[in-house]
Order: sequence, then C-alpha cells, then structure tokens
Amino acid sequence: MLAIEASGCDALWSNSADDCELTLTCEHHGGRWNETPLICIPSENAGAVDDGCGVFVSSSGADRNPGTKGLPVKTLREGLALAGGVSGRRRVYLCAGTFEEAVEVTEGVTIYGGLDCASGWSWAGEQRKTVLTAGVGEIPLVVRGGGGGEGKVRVEDVHVRARGIRPDEQVEFAGVSSIAAVAEEASVELVRCELEAGDAAAGEAGAEYGVGAPRSTDGKRGGPACSAEIVVPGGSVENDCGTPEDPSDDSLSGAGGIGQADSGGPGAKGSPGATVNGGTGEEENITTCTDGTAGTSGGEGGPGTGATGLGEISARGFTGAPGSDGAKGSTAQGGGGGGGSKGGVGEGKCMSDASAGGASGGSGGAGGCGGAGGRGGSAGGASIALISLNTKLSFEQVTLKTGRGGAGGKGGAGQEGGDGGTGGPGGEAPVGAVDLHDGCAGGPGGKGGPGGAGGGGLGGHAIGIAYKGAAPPVQGGTIALGEAGPGGAGADAQGEGAAGVKAEVQAF
Repeated sequence: MLAIEASGCDALWSNSADDCELTLTCEHHGGRWNETPLICIPSENAGAVDDGCGVFVSSSGADRNPGTKGLPVKTLREGLALAGGVSGRRRVYLCAGTFEEAVEVTEGVTIYGGLDCASGWSWAGEQRKTVLTAGVGEIPLVVRGGGGGEGKVRVEDVHVRARGIRPDEQVEFAGVSSIAAVAEEASVELVRCELEAGDAAAGEAGAEYGVGAPRSTDGKRGGPACSAEIVVPGGSVENDCGTPEDPSDDSLSGAGGIGQADSGGPGAKGSPGATVNGGTGEEENITTCTDGTAGTSGGEGGPGTGATGLGEISARGFTGAPGSDGAKGSTAQGGGGGGGSKGGVGEGKCMSDASAGGASGGSGGAGGCGGAGGRGGSAGGASIALISLNTKLSFEQVTLKTGRGGAGGKGGAGQEGGDGGTGGPGGEAPVGAVDLHDGCAGGPGGKGGPGGAGGGGLGGHAIGIAYKGAAPPVQGGTIALGEAGPGGAGADAQGEGAAGVKAEVQAF
C-alpha cells in the first residue's frame, strides 16, 4: 500500500510538479492523467477516501444531494449521472448494501463497492460487497462503449445478482432469462466481483386452439316433382378453406341429380378427392334413386420440427428459437349429391308434359376445412452470468455463476378439423302422385383433418460467458454452472427441441 500525504483528493488535480506522482502526470507515467491515484482507491488505503475523489452513493441518501460523503445520493443511476459530469473524476463509491436498480455504465467510469459507510466510507474488506440487483427479466449491469476511446470501465467489490424466476412465477414469466451483466463494445476490468445469474423460466407451451375449424356449409334441397319439364337439383355448395384466389384447398359438394319424365340423373361426386360418392338416379330398370354418401375425411397435417441452434445474444439479452408450427390438416371431400327420380304424365303422376319432371336430388354438404397446425413451443430462458459483445475483458478474483436454464416449451396440439355440412334433402313428390318417388338426399361432407402438433422449443442455456467477437480470457475468473434446460416435447423425436448448452464460455 502506498502512503500518500495530501490535504485531500482535491489536491490531486493540481498540475504542479510536486503533485505529479499523485496525478500520474509525471514523465514516467506516460501522461496517464485519467487513471485513479492510489489515494482514491479504497482497497489501497487504511482510511477513507476523500470527498474530492468522486461521487458517493448510499441507500439512505437522496438523489437531490450533491453526492458527497456527508450528503450522498440514493441511487447508483444518479451517482453515475453526476460522475459523468465531473471532469476527470468519473468515480462512484458505493456502500456495502443492496441496490435494486438496472444501470448502464459508459466508458471511463470506475465503480468502487464494498465501503463501510458507517465508518467514514473506508473499505470494508474482501468479504463485504455491494449487491446490485434488479427486477425479473432485467439485466442489473450493462456496460456500453461508444468507440470514443474515453477509457475502460472498472468495477471493484460488487456482487451483480440477476433475479431468478421462482417456481410460482414460471407461468407469468414464461421464457424469461436471468442475465447478470452485458458488456458491449467496451474495455472492462472486474476486480473482486461476482456476476450471478439465477434460474431462468421454462418456455411457454404452444397455445391451444379453443375450438376447431368452423363447420361447413349444408347442402341444398332438391326440386319437387311435377314442377318443370326438367327439375333442377340442389346445387353444389363450397367451403372456402383458403384465400379466394387459391381454390386448391376448397371443398365442393356434389350437385344432386336432375329429375326428368323418364329418368332421374345421378348425383355428382364431391371434391377434393377421387372417391365417387354421388347417388344413382331412378331409371327404367332402377325403381328407386340412392342417396349420396359422405365425403372422405381430410388427412392430419404433419408435425412441426423441434427448435435447434443456439439462439441469439444481444445487448438486450438472449433470444432462443421456438419450435416450428405443425402443418395444416387437409380439406375433406364434399358429400356426394343425391340421385334424382323420374316423373311422367298420367294417373298418379304429373298433370302435363310441361311439368312432367321427377323430383331432383339434394346436393351434398361441403367438406370441412383442415385444422391449423399446432403452435410451436417457445424457447426456455437462459441463465447467463455475462454477455460479452466485442468487448475486452479482464478479471481479478472474479466469480461467474449461473442457475438453471429453462426447459423448452412443449409443442401445442393441432386444431381440430371442421365438421362437414349436412347433405340437402331430395325434392318431394306431390301429394296424390302415388306412382312418383321423392328425390334422394345428398351425403354429408367429410370432417377436415386435424392440424399437426407443433415442435418443441429450444432448451435454455447455462453459460458463464456468452460472447461475440474475440474469445474472452478466463484467467482470474472462476465459473460455476447450473444445468441447461431440456428441449420442449414434440409429436416425435424430430419434433423435440434441442437441449440448451451448458458451457463456461460459449461463442455465438
């Protein structure tokens, strides 16, 4: 420890030759005027540092105060603001208490924690730290450089502790990470510090669909016998399952068969699909028509794939990958149209040739639309002690600690396909026309296929230092890791999300 005789830290900024050792402006210091004199470093002095060394912060202070030892400010945020406005004295001194606030530190600032404010702001020793924490999902300490070359950021005797997500908070804060610190485009020195991340939250399961796809359109009734020479049947109905410009996934029912004097026409088949499901018409050797039959149900959509990769890190934290959504179920076939009946003129039949057509068939109901694919599960939150983004790091007696990564969210179930419409009834024969038959009914539309299940989300990481740019050093640091989170479940092995990464240092 260097013993320095001075009347106060205010004397340190004079430019006289006698003070050059204190101001570090002597020739052998290379003009490093912005470095901290030893008299202003708490751990290098048996007594307290002087008021002139910087800005003082105590939880018992007030932010309207000037930031002296006698009248400290209350928040680190205010202390940093004051320090940034004091030329050459960008130092902040913190009591060894707890500060609950998320702060941003810029280049050239030094933070000294662990001071015994009840004993004149002297250093409390290596065992007592200032604790900096923040709310759920907030990053307590963010260091930002600007490329302006204003100098490094130095932090001593501070325990930065990111809030973990408790078991009873997992639903409310699904997918939230716990990250202690971020350093971006800066030069950072940490001395006797601890960066601690808590447990992250599990990802949210793919949201369920409250109801299935809408029910389809019902078929139309056939025309009555003896109403025309050729009785028009119930017409085809459509279920638009996509956009109006894209008919490829629409369902159409089969129209009913016409009614004529000497025969009834067959019902048409529904679409999509090749199944012939229209009813037969009444002819000379066929004494009755037949109903259309149901359309073929749609097929189930394919399942979504599970999330893979590392996700992304940024100054805002960590973003993991969700599982992909399942595929939409396929559209069902429309019901077949019912066959038509024959008419005729005479006793027990129609009155004239102009109205001798038989009852026509009803059309089928349109097929149901396929259900939407299940939504992918979201990624679990990550537990990361430090995110380094193109930053130069230096550690001295530093501990980096993580909690558990959150489990990836389970892929959601696909939406149920829509029900097909009911087939339209056949036209009726008039009362008294005892030799005529009613037309036949159309068949119901098939049920739309269910959507495929969504894929599982990525499991959350447990990483000491996640970085972009140059690999950070590990000398002077000790890293303790929790467990990474498992990937979210999917419909099959391909649908299961990848587990998170457990690593002391991990490049992104």
